[in-house]
Amino acid sequence: MRHGKKFNHLGRKKGHRRALLANLSIALITHKRINTTLAKAKALRVHIEPLVTKSKTNTVHSQRTVFSYLQNKEAVKELFGTIAEKIGERPGGYTRVIKTGFRKGDGAEMAMIEFVDFNEVYSNTKEAKKSTRTRRGRKKKGAAAVAAATTTAKSEEE
Repeated sequence: MRHGKKFNHLGRKKGHRRALLANLSIALITHKRINTTLAKAKALRVHIEPLVTKSKTNTVHSQRTVFSYLQNKEAVKELFGTIAEKIGERPGGYTRVIKTGFRKGDGAEMAMIEFVDFNEVYSNTKEAKKSTRTRRGRKKKGAAAVAAATTTAKSEEE
């Protein structure tokens, strides 16, 4: 039964799970993108989002709070330095989980977790295009001209 199971225990006891999430958090902070199983990536997202929110206020208290979770000075410096600069105005949703397929050995579902603002491919640096699409999906002028040209070519052949 799953009475009161609010989060994924990842098949580990509390101390082992805490150490695992701390190590994954440190790896994500230093590399900005890591590959792991989908279950661990989702658990890591829940673990690291509050730490990133804490890093937005650069006080000694928030640094000590984050250090109590991570136990790594370099990761705390990186989090409060580089990462806090990039995500300063973002209200939440600092990480992205992308499914990458299945592991060859045991078939576990793999995923890539990354910080949203550190991927230039997906970032919205350009202005978003405004689509002129309607609900009925009218045809574009270019497509209509091509369709008319093909119908006239067919009628000429006959």
